[in-house]
Amino acid sequence: MLYSSEIQLLSVQPHWQAVTHPVLAANAVQLWLCGLQSTVAGVSGNKILKLNYPLQSALQQGYAGIVTFGGAFSNHLCAVAASCQQLGLRSIAYVRTEQLDLNNPTLAFCHARGMQLIATDRQHYRLRHQPDYLLQLQQRHPGFLLVPEGGSSADGARGVTQLALEQTPAGKADLLITATASGGTLAGLINRRQSAVLGIAVVKDASLSAKVQQLLTAPQTPPWQLNTDFCGAGYARFSPALLQFCRELASQGIYTEPVYTGKALAGVIELVRAGRIVAGSRLSFFHTGGLQGLDGLLYRRLITAADHALLSGSAAG
Repeated sequence: MLYSSEIQLLSVQPHWQAVTHPVLAANAVQLWLCGLQSTVAGVSGNKILKLNYPLQSALQQGYAGIVTFGGAFSNHLCAVAASCQQLGLRSIAYVRTEQLDLNNPTLAFCHARGMQLIATDRQHYRLRHQPDYLLQLQQRHPGFLLVPEGGSSADGARGVTQLALEQTPAGKADLLITATASGGTLAGLINRRQSAVLGIAVVKDASLSAKVQQLLTAPQTPPWQLNTDFCGAGYARFSPALLQFCRELASQGIYTEPVYTGKALAGVIELVRAGRIVAGSRLSFFHTGGLQGLDGLLYRRLITAADHALLSGSAAG
């Protein structure tokens, strides 16, 4: 079972897929992909888990809503806006942008669900982890619960521990793998203390390992590793080869984007190719969702309409 009945706020269904690739076959490696989709549009993957306890706290403690942070194409903002609307809560977001563009599909989605969007320049956005700044925001928004960027808090990591990622349809995994940007999902998988864990960074952030460490709850954890070899040119930047890899995944009914899941899965293939993942292993990879991000890539003309349809699965429909 994914959740205990105590915390299930959004209906969710795990979905497993076996990934095929010549490199995996040559090394007798099984790669299982686990995705999560809620019944609420805009809430999928790790956001279901990372927002669960903050949403529960907001409801149980009588908060008016949630204040959070994110970039202009943030999956996290979409998930907060949609889940708050579903649960009758208000939502406010400090958006890393000089000027709000409501033609941006992500911000348009959030605005349509009642989220108050506040443009925040980079200088002020950098303060989002500073206690004094957070105190100012709490005073500015009394009665609202502050949730960190990406939902990566102790409560966010706690929600991820509910995911039984180690139990694949073929048996227990030797290694759990996830893409990581803010560290909360990776910390949650480690805190579950069931299997060895590998996080593949999709952002260049020298402090990422420290952020994960801060969210670990036990002095003894299973073996875990943070790999930073596959960030490429940086967050939300990808090569033609990576985009082609995502197209090839889509041809077998596995829909990804080249920012999180696609980038990290390509990294897994390279690690297997290089012998850095043991031949004969069974791998369990968490699909962190975020296919709404394809809308933003299309809006910025970073992918074509044909790629958008293919990678999102709408072409198959």
